[in-house]
Amino acid sequence: MNLLVSTDWLAAEMGKSDLRIIDATIFLPAHARSARAEFEGAHIPGAVFFDIEEVSDTSSNLPTMLPPAEKFASRCQALGLGDGSRIVVYDNSPLKSSARLWWMLSLFGAHEVAILDGGLAKWQAESRPLESGKPIVRHRHFTVWADKALVRDQSQMSENLRTKAEQVVDARSSGRFTGAEPDPRPGVRPGHMPGSKNLPYSEAFNADGTWKSPAELKALFDGLGIDLAKPLVATCGSGITAPVLAFAAALLGNTKVAVYDGSWSEWGASAHNPVVVGA
Repeated sequence: MNLLVSTDWLAAEMGKSDLRIIDATIFLPAHARSARAEFEGAHIPGAVFFDIEEVSDTSSNLPTMLPPAEKFASRCQALGLGDGSRIVVYDNSPLKSSARLWWMLSLFGAHEVAILDGGLAKWQAESRPLESGKPIVRHRHFTVWADKALVRDQSQMSENLRTKAEQVVDARSSGRFTGAEPDPRPGVRPGHMPGSKNLPYSEAFNADGTWKSPAELKALFDGLGIDLAKPLVATCGSGITAPVLAFAAALLGNTKVAVYDGSWSEWGASAHNPVVVGA
């Protein structure tokens, strides 16, 4: 199974016993929309809803931080996601949140995970079938595992300022990166980490929400002087859109891009962390 699958491919594979489909839509409060309610109103047949906000470290004061491995495995089992499943993730979110779940599943040990190109919007635009309501699923075993090589914390990012061992790419908008726009979170300074490069996650997509071609994605990284053959860490506002850049890199052959989970909501909130304002 490819990392990125088409609606044609999914339609042909639908109903196979090892295939699992997940809706990973998440909205910000400003969107004034309920991802779960919209899922129950209409979703791809056979899909289950993965609540990224609930399946997080709810003890943290930071948003949507990675949950303990045991919690993640438990939620996956309850959704019928098990060892050996082929998993296709989609979303209907302006945040392209299927990439966040792709990254989480990869980190927590799922081996075959793909993203549906174009998501629910493309599926609907092609007048493909939908269903509504809450799905009934059978529990399956999901092994507890976590590959911490795919995640970075604040201390590791601080150390990287000294060593410069890893390139850092920021998925936020250019206005938030430069500090021209205030951060939407109270108490979080505008700007970016010293030495980081800015690649807004939205630039990875065509106007219809499908992913840009590998050549176009490579040109985006090349334009910033990022070498995809070398270690790379992606960051953003709260860890939701950074995985878009990790997935783009994976499409180009680098499947080991790490994500700074706390991202700017953590870094910019600390008065001790250096912040650069400007391009």
